[in-house]
Amino acid sequence: MASNRHLGRIVALQSLYEFEFRTQSEDTTVNLDEILGRNLERYSEEIDDTSFVKELAIGVIENQEALDNHIRPLAPEWPIEQIARIDRNILRLGLYELLYRAEQVPPKVAINEAVELAKAFGSDNSSKFINGVLGTAYRTLVEGTTDARTEV
Repeated sequence: MASNRHLGRIVALQSLYEFEFRTQSEDTTVNLDEILGRNLERYSEEIDDTSFVKELAIGVIENQEALDNHIRPLAPEWPIEQIARIDRNILRLGLYELLYRAEQVPPKVAINEAVELAKAFGSDNSSKFINGVLGTAYRTLVEGTTDARTEV
């Protein structure tokens, strides 16, 4: 089950990355459902719970503005537009799971999965960056605590 969900997160991330790339390239034919369908078809033997993947990708897109608004103060040295596209989408995916799927996904799992995605697809420092931002997000947005670096 866990590896199935991990693969599902990979497919959701790939779909989000393609959707954002094509949207920013002003591709008027971009369609998230089409992208998800094509990417899920490639892994139809391995992924049983396609609704999990679709919910993640669609949830991130539907809540993207709110997610980005949460990320901005968590990484003030890095304007959201300057964060690498893959890291930005990993952050959105991890934060979506922390904020909107907490009853289905324990916070440590959401953060760990995002870190693993960063290790696999990001740059050398991506996993540390993702871990730091999502760890701060958990403390400030989920637990409601503050530390010297953040204010709620």
